[in-house]
Order: sequence, then structure tokens, then C-alpha cells
Amino acid sequence: QVQLVESGGGLVQAGGSLRLACAASGRTFRSSTMGWFRQVPGKEREFVAAIDRRGTSTSYADFVKGRFTISRDNANNSVYLLMNSLKPDDTAVYYCAGSAYSWVVVTTSEYDYWGQGTQVTVSS
Repeated sequence: QVQLVESGGGLVQAGGSLRLACAASGRTFRSSTMGWFRQVPGKEREFVAAIDRRGTSTSYADFVKGRFTISRDNANNSVYLLMNSLKPDDTAVYYCAGSAYSWVVVTTSEYDYWGQGTQVTVSS
């Protein structure tokens, strides 16, 4: 079983940047595809970005392409989300998630374990 703990959220002005981190415990992290999702109250959790177990393949939601970058450090059991050019619409709780799939997957049902989330608030 893998446990995930997110950090790095906070309040930032529009146009600013944040770097989210997700620390994983457990032996299966290195064999897991990792993803970031986000959710606002009253809406479904939506896909943001994902990276395969080796870090060689990534996928992004259209609304973050060119602004967000996902990366991972398998030596330190961590995955990151660098968020640039933030917009008020990016305000949400951001969740880190892990999947047993070896390739990049983008739906919530394909992920097996989740962190508790970290709040990101972008002011206009």
C-alpha cells in the first residue's frame, strides 16, 4: 500500500507560480504511474497531469498545457507539479494519485490510491 502526502499549496496572485510536491511511502511507488487531479466544490474531480513510472511519458489536460509541468524523482519517492502562469480558474484542491498501470492514464477510476489534497487559491 502506498500513502501519499501533498504539500506546496497556498495563495498566489494570478500570473504567479507554485510547485506542488507529493511524497510517497511504500514499495510500489517506483512501479506506479502518478497523476495530479483537482476538484472544486460541486464539480467532479478532473485530470490535470500524469507521468509514467519511468518519467518518460507525460500527459496534460488541455487547460494546463504549456503552463504546468509534472515530474518525478523515484530516488526520493516524490512527484511534483510545477504550475506557472496561474489563473483564478486554477483555484481548487489538488490531489496526488497513484495507479498500478504502467502507462499514463487519465481517469479517476484508473487510480488506486490518493492523497488528502492541498488547496491552491489564485487571486485576481
